[in-house]
Amino acid sequence: MKSLKQLLERVEYTLEQGELEKEIQYLVYDSRKVKENTLFVCIEGTAVDGHDYIDMAVEKGATALVVTKDVTVGKEITVIKVKDSREALAYLSAAYFDYPADKLKVIGVTGTKGKTTTTYMVRSVLENAGYKTGLIGTIEAIMGDEVIPAVNTTPESYLVQEYFAKMVEAGCEAAVMEVSSQGLKMHRTDGFTFELGVFTNLEPDHIGPNEHESFEEYMQCKGMLFKKCRHGIVNADDSHYKQVLEGHTCTVETYGLNPGASLQAVNIELVKRPGYLGIAYDTVGSYQGHMEVDMPGKFSVYNSLAALAICRHFDVEEATMKKVLKEAKARGRVEKVETGKGYTVLLDYAHNAMALESLLSTMKEYQPGRLVCIFGCGGNRSKLRRFEMGEVSGKLADYTIITSDNPRDEEPKDILADIETGMKKTDGNYCMIEDRKEAIQYAVDNAKEGDVIIVAGKGHEDYQEIKGVKYHMDDRELIKDALQNAGV
Repeated sequence: MKSLKQLLERVEYTLEQGELEKEIQYLVYDSRKVKENTLFVCIEGTAVDGHDYIDMAVEKGATALVVTKDVTVGKEITVIKVKDSREALAYLSAAYFDYPADKLKVIGVTGTKGKTTTTYMVRSVLENAGYKTGLIGTIEAIMGDEVIPAVNTTPESYLVQEYFAKMVEAGCEAAVMEVSSQGLKMHRTDGFTFELGVFTNLEPDHIGPNEHESFEEYMQCKGMLFKKCRHGIVNADDSHYKQVLEGHTCTVETYGLNPGASLQAVNIELVKRPGYLGIAYDTVGSYQGHMEVDMPGKFSVYNSLAALAICRHFDVEEATMKKVLKEAKARGRVEKVETGKGYTVLLDYAHNAMALESLLSTMKEYQPGRLVCIFGCGGNRSKLRRFEMGEVSGKLADYTIITSDNPRDEEPKDILADIETGMKKTDGNYCMIEDRKEAIQYAVDNAKEGDVIIVAGKGHEDYQEIKGVKYHMDDRELIKDALQNAGV
């Protein structure tokens, strides 16, 4: 238990009323979780305003409030006024958990693509090198033996600090986390300093209502990471990297495929064998060696280069780097499912046109017998995304199987029809099979030697959401069942 004064030691605030010398047992930003001796932080969200729940919080035992508006409560309640309650929550959370990030080397990875794969690569290398390492990201949070499925790429600041505290308790020395632009914008990573900040790439994404007003704002939010870290590692091949670094307060090193990068990949070679796609390259600059990665595509070079650049700061031995990066995998990111056949099946989280185009273009470089793409689109989402994805697959895949994803509150057939609208702008061959299990079975039953089958859209997800209910559905299981049933 800490005093309110201790929790506020790094927060800029005005004491509106009450005492600071009172013991606080709980720090809460959800009024439903308030108990006796709680400090309740009123967050103004897009749909809900915490200030509307002050009476409920006080009734349940809140003895202090953090607010951004004028409020009227009993004199026994301490009222702290701040400029931004999300920012205050981050610093309060750090103090509440006794500044756990100060006991860890925290690595933050930001960018439009590559965050998940890069963080898993880094964790694998560091763990194999003897550094117990926690992880926070799109798929899950890993804190020693405890694993919690993710809701947001970057959780609310209170959870970030709670996860760091659990990592410290589990004996972790390092933590690697995905840092979203929304997370940076909403102060979820305030209250501590990253040891390393990493930038992978930038493309227009997350622009619209309740996200970013413009590409410029999206870019500026990504750049916040480099004012919160000691050392920056950036992809120098990305045309926006200098703008992302504007105003940075850290040292900077670069990686990329072009000359001039601190760490450069050269002699890139596509590796193709029956049922296997990978990539190999040499490095020059800050690390010199030969690398092979069991994941296909140029983006796998970038992701593994970023991991190399990061792990160099931990003095990881070359043999460990090579061994682990060759085998490193991220669930649902160009994930290969063993077929035992002469064709390759990959599943990936690509769920917008930009990601799908990158994925299919990469696979075409391997000159497959046929490139087959299975995908759907989520319900309650933009129709434009459906048109665009249909058009991308129609142009790049040799054959497309349009199927269902998470229909949510929409009728699956309506979503499929929207995708077909985009598909019809091309000469691409396709069919429509609403049931995802049947769609995957059809692809496997008709697979030929040398084919590459892409199952896109769901990646790490293990459910299908229909009318507000999540039903178990895992593409890995569907693929394995289809392989067992092939030819039966």
